[in-house]
Amino acid sequence: MVRKTFTYEGRRYDITARNDEELAVKIAMRKRDLKEGKETISNSMTARSWFKTFMKTYKEGSISPETYDDYWSRWNSRIDPYIGSMKIKDVRQIHCQNVVNQMDGCSKTYIKKVANTLHQMFERAKSNKLILENPAIDLELPEAEDGTHRAITDFERDITIKVAEYHRGGLWVLTLLYCGLRPSEAARLDGRHLDFECRRIIVEGAVKKKGNRLGKAKTESGNRIIPMPSVLEQKYKDLKRGPFEPVFQNEKGGRLSKTNMRILWNNFKREMNIIAGCEVYRNQVLPPYRIAADLVPYCYRHTFCTDLEAAGVSINEASRLMGHKDIKITSRIYTHYSQESFDRVAILMDNYQNARNNAENASEDVGVDVG
Repeated sequence: MVRKTFTYEGRRYDITARNDEELAVKIAMRKRDLKEGKETISNSMTARSWFKTFMKTYKEGSISPETYDDYWSRWNSRIDPYIGSMKIKDVRQIHCQNVVNQMDGCSKTYIKKVANTLHQMFERAKSNKLILENPAIDLELPEAEDGTHRAITDFERDITIKVAEYHRGGLWVLTLLYCGLRPSEAARLDGRHLDFECRRIIVEGAVKKKGNRLGKAKTESGNRIIPMPSVLEQKYKDLKRGPFEPVFQNEKGGRLSKTNMRILWNNFKREMNIIAGCEVYRNQVLPPYRIAADLVPYCYRHTFCTDLEAAGVSINEASRLMGHKDIKITSRIYTHYSQESFDRVAILMDNYQNARNNAENASEDVGVDVG
């Protein structure tokens, strides 16, 4: 009998065989199985290895590719840095609690998704009798705002503007922030949609997810005209796009596809983390990340709506600029009042009530009988 050990992802494996030839084959097959996620199931495997097995066994093929990617995104950015290298038998509730405690500033929906990912992976480990109890039960979730999307923070706005100055996706991101377009609507823009004479942007349709084809707006309200921000006007002119050339292009000069936008955003967000102070080792940005994981391109559109409210734009006009079919959608965002807008409303109401009272007093004075 011959025997040899090798290490894979920090764990040692012991292989025995009858001769050297058989040993080489068994080692090669073992390494292949490990790479494919066919690791021997035991309670000594790491949480990282178990998550790979969990995803391949229970999620691959049963959920959409987008949802599958979301699971991996939550794992890579929020869970793996804290418990990935731990053996699943050693993970306790306090470790899972620490994962969600680090999510200050994230939306309530995103925090719940991370907690649910933890619960699912450990519940499957329990059903496979790898652990006795699920350590992700009864976690205390931090306070957070409702909603899938949120407005960006002042810190995120500052970092966004800094990165946009040099990043190839900067103008695309700023268009979402200053014009409130959906990411796919911005990708749909051609040169003819930039009306420099009237200083406006014409929105008509979007890049559809399926096949990255051009499509019409879902509703008539999606077709709209947006004021062209003066801060972006010269940047658009510098692009020198022809009438039917995409305003935002991929590296080959074509229109941004869904995949292009995802890659562009991930790289933009990577730069944000670096500017925000994250360490980089061998070209990899190291956690903990400074930019919240739930910051997505759609947050900039949400921010545009809250900026409209803060600027005093009526909710009816804001609904039109946002392309909302129902004003109720706009009203849910307009509930996020800024202190400035609150103070402005207080002054307007005081002025109105004082003027009304003065008018009533003047009317009473005119009607007094002095004879």
